[in-house]
Amino acid sequence: MEDDIFSGIANTSGVESKVLQTFQKNFVQVQTILDQNRLLINEINQNHESKIPDNLTRNVGLIKELNNNIRRVVHIYTDLSSNFSKSMEASSEGESAGTTKSDGRGGQKRGRS
Repeated sequence: MEDDIFSGIANTSGVESKVLQTFQKNFVQVQTILDQNRLLINEINQNHESKIPDNLTRNVGLIKELNNNIRRVVHIYTDLSSNFSKSMEASSEGESAGTTKSDGRGGQKRGRS
């Protein structure tokens, strides 16, 4: 299913293969972390409901791990956003370089009817 989504993006917007691979790698990495967080949250909830002192003490470490995972997801999305912006800027610069007229103005020539 994920491959269908990414191939659809590549086909409709012309995203370069390398950029697409980076997106896919990052989204898979985020999904893995989120799956791990779901398991951590379930364990934290079970420990909390048990009210057993050792389980409650264990929750401290589990919550720290959960927080670190959230930081990792934020970091991945921050990098992804930055890389996407740079990619779009480079793409935009490449496209606009081919449409500059000899008088320095950008745009395409229009024929008269």
